[in-house]
Amino acid sequence: MQFKPKPLDGVVPIVAAPFTSTGRLDEDSLQQLVQHLIGTGVAGLTLFGLASEFYKLTDAERAAMQSILLAATSRHPHVAGIISITDHSWENAILRAQAAEAEGADALMLLPPFFLGPSEAAILDHIRRVIRAVRIPVIVQYAPGQTGVRIAAELFLQLREELPNLDYVKVETQPPGRYLAELVERSAGRLRALVGYAGVQMPDALQRGACGVQPGCSFAEIYVALDQRYRRGDLYGMLDLHRRLLPAISYWMQGVELIIRAEKRILQRRGLIASDYCRHPCYQLDALEERQIDQFLADFADLLPMATSKGVS
Repeated sequence: MQFKPKPLDGVVPIVAAPFTSTGRLDEDSLQQLVQHLIGTGVAGLTLFGLASEFYKLTDAERAAMQSILLAATSRHPHVAGIISITDHSWENAILRAQAAEAEGADALMLLPPFFLGPSEAAILDHIRRVIRAVRIPVIVQYAPGQTGVRIAAELFLQLREELPNLDYVKVETQPPGRYLAELVERSAGRLRALVGYAGVQMPDALQRGACGVQPGCSFAEIYVALDQRYRRGDLYGMLDLHRRLLPAISYWMQGVELIIRAEKRILQRRGLIASDYCRHPCYQLDALEERQIDQFLADFADLLPMATSKGVS
């Protein structure tokens, strides 16, 4: 049977890694969180992005989390399950990518190697080898601010000609709009773009051709509302809602560990995970930042219902 990809048009959150109050992986919270997110109207769910704290997980924990996510998305006709491949050697990355494909991943996200400053040739070789090793669509995560890796748009266009399943680039440049527009326009739409960075530049990115956004997951409903307003032609409504959101995400995006902590605190407050524990080193919210989260939840109460499940309190 021919593989038919699930389209990634819309909101594709990075799923948080819930821990218990003693720092152990909380599989019950993860299962509840995944089921909740599937019901919000997202196009897909991604594990092991930066917001999943992948750099603080054991291999056994990654395997357990991947099984939980893919078991849920494999049963859903429209929500894609995406696994991020973060290994810095292509030998390991290929094994992990093929295992995710075999387990039912609908797509992969590939983080190019950056530790100890590999050469451009080594980075491109890594991308080519991993993508050629699988058949499912691949998103290359381009986050120069976090990794220091810079790849010219021209190189992505060349790679797309070589690799038919290099379908997406997650663009996290600042600003992202012109870069992703070049990818989409010069490839005649064959290379598609998702915008990251918590959707700070989501309105500009969508208007320049992005097919969706990959934010964190604690207030996915807000991103879905933004995307829906844009797709039905309500640009004013989308911009108005984004203006309400912007102060919060701009503040939290001052640091990766800051937004991870803030999002986990929101997830806990909403009853979607049991604890907001972050493995150390991590960011500690102060009293003012706690009040900002209280205000955020109050301001968006109409879009962010609290969980009613008895499994997590």
